[in-house]
Amino acid sequence: MRIGSHFFKNRSGLGLHYLTWGEPEQPVLIMLHGLRSYAATWHMLAPLLAEHFYVVALDQRGRGQSDWAEYSSYQTEYYVHDLEDLIAELKVDQIILLGHSLGGTNALEFTRLHPEQVQALIVEDIGPGSSIQGEGAARIRHEMQSTPLSFASWDEATTFWQKLRPLIDEQGIQSRLQHTLLEKDGQIHWRHDQEGIAKARLSFPTIDLWPAVKSLTCPTLFIKGGLSDFLTTEILEKIKENNKLVKTVEIAGASHYVHDDQTEQFNQTVQDFLKQFA
Repeated sequence: MRIGSHFFKNRSGLGLHYLTWGEPEQPVLIMLHGLRSYAATWHMLAPLLAEHFYVVALDQRGRGQSDWAEYSSYQTEYYVHDLEDLIAELKVDQIILLGHSLGGTNALEFTRLHPEQVQALIVEDIGPGSSIQGEGAARIRHEMQSTPLSFASWDEATTFWQKLRPLIDEQGIQSRLQHTLLEKDGQIHWRHDQEGIAKARLSFPTIDLWPAVKSLTCPTLFIKGGLSDFLTTEILEKIKENNKLVKTVEIAGASHYVHDDQTEQFNQTVQDFLKQFA
């Protein structure tokens, strides 16, 4: 299986990075990570899908190996522009989208704006209102306010991630240490623009996702973590009521970070949904 690491310039000259699995001739499936995540978070799922799809995982601006930007551009409008530019770079007309949390918001809004380009959509643990109210939204705001910009040691950084993501196994913690942190001048610093991302998350209103949900015209799957404090069962039911094309799955034992907490079940759920497009 071919695995690739690529860079391109977006419309404003920002350098963006993405990973690929599989062959470019196959149907394109683009994956979008969450608020403080990275393209390689999909490393367990992508190889499973690469037999039938050209899997593309974007490091969204300010994360992973992509360039940092002005904090005012860490908003849905600009993330969608980046996705538009990635699709232009790939030279494809139709895609399948999968997005977690922030990535789910960006995938939903892109689909609202470009319904003719999206063959299918998978949204992991986010829905209308998730980022505005409730325990999960409050938790994220607290994390943004309290996260340090550096750590004195790798042990300190490890303890931080273990406290934040208690359901993730050791391999998941090591992935976060590798892809979100680096050592410089005797300190452990974030690879992503933690300060800018936090400032944007705390400063700007969150987009209303109901218009996107109601306008969906492609097969869509919403995946909720059974323990999630972010996407409630009530909102999940309302999503189904508002659009009959939406299917939903709730995965037990998973928090907001379903693909990390219950990786095998999440991956199988995605594979089962995508069989119709392979």
